[in-house]
Amino acid sequence: MARVTHGVSSRKRRKRTLKAAKGYRGGRGKLYRTAKETVARARAYSYRDRKVKKRDFRSLWITRINAACKINGIKYSEFIDGLAKAKVLINRKVLAELAVSHKTAFKKIVDIAKHKKQ
Repeated sequence: MARVTHGVSSRKRRKRTLKAAKGYRGGRGKLYRTAKETVARARAYSYRDRKVKKRDFRSLWITRINAACKINGIKYSEFIDGLAKAKVLINRKVLAELAVSHKTAFKKIVDIAKHKKQ
């Protein structure tokens, strides 16, 4: 009986890994062992950073809202508390967009939050 070497599937696996490593510098894109390590690390980072991206954007939105709140004479925490008490359901992404692009609309929302804060 002939010895099974899995040549076709091994070559397919190596080609898939090297294709994923295409564009990497030096041996990382040409040598299978280093390419395999680099691709594994890249996939781990991409999985992790898909989660981190959500945190980063929320942080950016909060920073933008805070800056706009200071211009309008209210603290960020008081603003969010006022919106919660007024039962205004606008997420931070939309609030940040209003703070940057539509300052008059944001000012009206700040007035609502100030009114309910008291």
